[in-house]
Amino acid sequence: MKIKYILAIIPFMLIASCQKDFLDPESLSSFDLKYIYSNVDDARNGVNAVYSYFNQDAFRSRLSNNMTGNTDIERQSGWTSTSDRYQIWDLNATTSNRDLDIVWTYAYTAIRDANIAIEGITNSGNLNASDASVKNTFNQLLGEAYTLRAYWYSMLIYYFGDVPYVTDAPVAGANFFIPKSNRNEILTKEIDALKAVEENMQWADALPYGIEQVNREYTLGMIARLALQRGGYYLKPDLTMTRDSDYLDYYAIAKQYSKKLIDLKDRPLPTDFRQIFMNQCKFITPVNEEILFEVPFAKGGGDVGWNIGMRVEGGSTAKHDYGSGNNYMAIPPTYYLSFDTKDIRRDVTCGLYKITTNFVKEHVGLDISQGKWSRHFLPTPPGRESAKGTGINWPMMRYADVLLMYAEAENEINGPTAEAQNMLKRVRQRAFNAADWGSKVDAYVAQASASKSSFFNAIVNERAWEFGGEMIRKYELIRWGIYSQKMQETIDGLKKLADDAFNNTQTGPEYMYWKVNESGDFVILNPDSYVAAAPDETWTQTSFLKALHDDALTYKEWITRDYANYVNGPAPGVVRYIFPIPTVAIENSQGTLKNEGYGF
Repeated sequence: MKIKYILAIIPFMLIASCQKDFLDPESLSSFDLKYIYSNVDDARNGVNAVYSYFNQDAFRSRLSNNMTGNTDIERQSGWTSTSDRYQIWDLNATTSNRDLDIVWTYAYTAIRDANIAIEGITNSGNLNASDASVKNTFNQLLGEAYTLRAYWYSMLIYYFGDVPYVTDAPVAGANFFIPKSNRNEILTKEIDALKAVEENMQWADALPYGIEQVNREYTLGMIARLALQRGGYYLKPDLTMTRDSDYLDYYAIAKQYSKKLIDLKDRPLPTDFRQIFMNQCKFITPVNEEILFEVPFAKGGGDVGWNIGMRVEGGSTAKHDYGSGNNYMAIPPTYYLSFDTKDIRRDVTCGLYKITTNFVKEHVGLDISQGKWSRHFLPTPPGRESAKGTGINWPMMRYADVLLMYAEAENEINGPTAEAQNMLKRVRQRAFNAADWGSKVDAYVAQASASKSSFFNAIVNERAWEFGGEMIRKYELIRWGIYSQKMQETIDGLKKLADDAFNNTQTGPEYMYWKVNESGDFVILNPDSYVAAAPDETWTQTSFLKALHDDALTYKEWITRDYANYVNGPAPGVVRYIFPIPTVAIENSQGTLKNEGYGF
């Protein structure tokens, strides 16, 4: 059942109207909080206020997917426009960028409401209520509020670096002009807060809304994810990448808490990789399986299948009722061809066809989309002129992520031990048929385990193949300190594919030959290999690698320009992924906040 009420904008006294300063909402009296958090239902509504911001553009179309490129597995051409999202893709966003402004504003509004909930719950007396049901519910609600707050701080840090750290509920007369705090101090405190509450939270299978509600599984996973962020690299104002000397302490925390989840609530990975995402498109939310937590968009909300997913051409003249869906982040052919030819994840992750207005499947050429979702998969067509608001949930964390986080942390501390290897094997086993495990899993992992560095590279690659299109790659490349390196590798790889196709020395598909069979299945004759010609006229030819060449420029312009500022920005070899604090926040801080460093 969809937890619709969580993502509604709640006309509730806890949600103050937008004020001039992001930290200065209408103040609540202690009496208000005591009244609101005196019972389960009102306390639930108070925490729901924090969830509601997932249904704002700050998350549903920005942080969830739109702002997370470019990477080695997702791309968009930011240099073609000066509008907000294009500035972000090209790493040239200004302080007046509206997308950054709404992310900043709604992040702090969510944090504010989380702080109100935390204070109200903590002071309610219900954390130790004699009624076990009340006690358990209030402890669960406290964990939800802390976890949601930690998410928003994590995102603020990735996009803005050092930011103001607010942990108190607003009260009249408080100082709302708070200076920046060190990003790693914030992460440390948020990790500690989650460690203190997770044991009193409940598993998804004990909650009324399962994986559509923050649960103990997700919080344990978030501790590991935040710890890897805290132990990872970050950009300093002088445009150098560094990580703190205590980074191994945080890899140890990531290892401890990912292993804690594995020990307490292990589950086999579902064998059908495609079904994980088809469940989301069909509004099916199984517990104790792959997805630990997904943002629960009500039907009519969310942008999955609108600005991310396989393309669907709709409109008033369409011969179908599925509406229109776009894809803002294309998948480069270097990523598509990086998959092993037997890896079943490739054809799930990389969408090579679209649905036309004539309701037929048609090859998209190089405009590869995130194939894990499509409005065409919806159980009920939403209408030919529909667009946004598919109601498809967005995955926040999967169990495969936990297994790979453990493998990464263990390798960083102890090298590629048997435990680390086993976690990698578990993920790869699902990617291949059992008949191929000997070569594609066992032999592959054995070879990757020759050294700590080779195992790390295997983790980097595995996370790309496993989570393609789920838009978390940007954050991984940042914390690994290899963002610019991977961008350069992508450029070099694309150029080589273009050169080989132009010189007829390619082994990959110069052209792809495809058709839709009698069962309606989209079939490609040569998905990963060169074929000189189709065997008969039932196949349609579409240019693939051949389309990377440009007679005038040598390469299609996007190859050299999409990633230019990722390899030759203000500091060559360093990605300036940090953006300036929005003008409104600077002006309203009364001189407390400034944009300093980073070449702004």
